[in-house]
Amino acid sequence: MNENENENENENENGNENGNNNGNSGGAPVTAPVSELLEAAGRQALPVVRGIGDAQLADRTPCAEYDVRALVNHLIHVLVNFQALAVRKDADFSTAPEYVVGDWRRRFGEETAALVAAWAAPGAEEGTAGRLNLPARTVGHMVLGDLTVHAWDLARATGQDFAPEPAVVDEVLPAFADMAPMARAGGVFGEPVPVAAGASALDQLLAVTGRDPFWSR
Repeated sequence: MNENENENENENENGNENGNNNGNSGGAPVTAPVSELLEAAGRQALPVVRGIGDAQLADRTPCAEYDVRALVNHLIHVLVNFQALAVRKDADFSTAPEYVVGDWRRRFGEETAALVAAWAAPGAEEGTAGRLNLPARTVGHMVLGDLTVHAWDLARATGQDFAPEPAVVDEVLPAFADMAPMARAGGVFGEPVPVAAGASALDQLLAVTGRDPFWSR
């Protein structure tokens, strides 16, 4: 065995040790808990919501059916319902209370924190959740994607910068690509928008949901 082979063997042994230390002896990538990803997504979304001026609430957004007020209201309702789904309670998306009253920016922060806590509880990612009997982690991906994509919607609608955590986008993109046919059939996603080769992961995510990454006010 030559010196290079010795070095390669040592590298392989170190790699195996690292994999075992991470609980990943089979070589599959280690994924972050949904709660950690939600915390990161919320950290990026909160400044966007806080930055919305009252005079902007009637402005249009990339979601044609929602103005800014309606989209904020929808997003808070999503946060509330997915807290329920995390603890295997029923969620109702058929109607939404009026959340954009009083200190609604603070309410958004409180509901985001409650969402993270709900998905951090022991067993939240195990088994199935929701009426569709989907894997709990898939349900977690749904709210993670909603929080990320709608934060982009609101930022773009109100002229703010928004840069989601790369780990969040990397988690959501393949998940949303997988669920896209079902989401389009249910009217949740629009038809995919073509993007150039080499488009960023965020642009690809937006395109999968039917959004134009270059949408402007």
